[in-house]
Amino acid sequence: MAADLRHLAASLDAAIAIEAAPASAFILGDMAVEVDRIDDLVATAPPIFARTLFRAGAAIALPGSADGAQRADRVTPLFAAIESLRTQGDGPWQSLWVEYPDTNDGKALSPLARTLETRLNTAMRDAGAIVDNATRRAHVFLTRGTQAYVGTSNDPSGTAWPLGIPRLRMPGSAPSRSTQKLAEAFAVLLDAGDRAALRPGLHAVDLGAAPGGWTWQLARRGLKVTAIDNGPLKGSVADDPLVTHLREDGLRWRPRRAVDWLVCDIVEQPMRIAEMIGHWIADGATRRAIFNLKLPMKKRYDEVRRCETRIAEIIDRAGMRHALRIRQLYHDREEVTAFVKRVD
Repeated sequence: MAADLRHLAASLDAAIAIEAAPASAFILGDMAVEVDRIDDLVATAPPIFARTLFRAGAAIALPGSADGAQRADRVTPLFAAIESLRTQGDGPWQSLWVEYPDTNDGKALSPLARTLETRLNTAMRDAGAIVDNATRRAHVFLTRGTQAYVGTSNDPSGTAWPLGIPRLRMPGSAPSRSTQKLAEAFAVLLDAGDRAALRPGLHAVDLGAAPGGWTWQLARRGLKVTAIDNGPLKGSVADDPLVTHLREDGLRWRPRRAVDWLVCDIVEQPMRIAEMIGHWIADGATRRAIFNLKLPMKKRYDEVRRCETRIAEIIDRAGMRHALRIRQLYHDREEVTAFVKRVD
């Protein structure tokens, strides 16, 4: 089952890359995916490069200005499709999102999406299709102004933001914009138990720390941080009493005692980072790690899976169990972010 789902995940990632990458992505009903297996897929081998996933049927044609109608009624056919889903037992829903590709062309649909979302939410509430205690979400995905997909999900992406775009403010006191990358990783990759482990008094190491964006995220949560980088830290984090800056090579440095967290944003070959992280976990140097893999221009999915396999080999050889989650986050560029932890 797991191998089959991994093959399916690879197929979905390839389709996503063609359809919308690096945009939000979606699962179409006419792809080779059985609806009742999508949740298994997301739980076992989630697509790496998707930010939004939902079940949808065939594309719906919408009237538009191309038909000579400047104020075309797109609400009626979309509402009819949503009601059809409800009669099939998919509804009611907790909310409705109207999404579109996160591309330059797709962003031109944002005014239409906002208007449709407001009007459809009103119509759905009036019809009893949106209720407070529902666990699923309805989706409309506009591929263009005259075509959309309508679907539903159990929020399998684990994302709290439409289009998978986090609503994070850039902290004024942070030394670099990379701080948002780690903040998004905390929100997307960690479960409630993992986030609870980001508590004051614990010890963390930041490899490749300069200028200090990731160190800042850890220190502001009260963790004691050892920042490893030959370059300087900038801003308030350079004088933070919770931060110890060591001018060392992050690829070679190891702590004398085990730490609770390791984070790493070093620009290096992905396999070298994967092996280093695997050994940190396997040797007991850390219990949890968040790290980036800078991907090659081609065969990115294959490279991620190679790194995943190598990490598993190293940790398994030490007789340990682990959990590994990998996603391309909104704040990532030519990379993916991963979280790995030892499981007792």
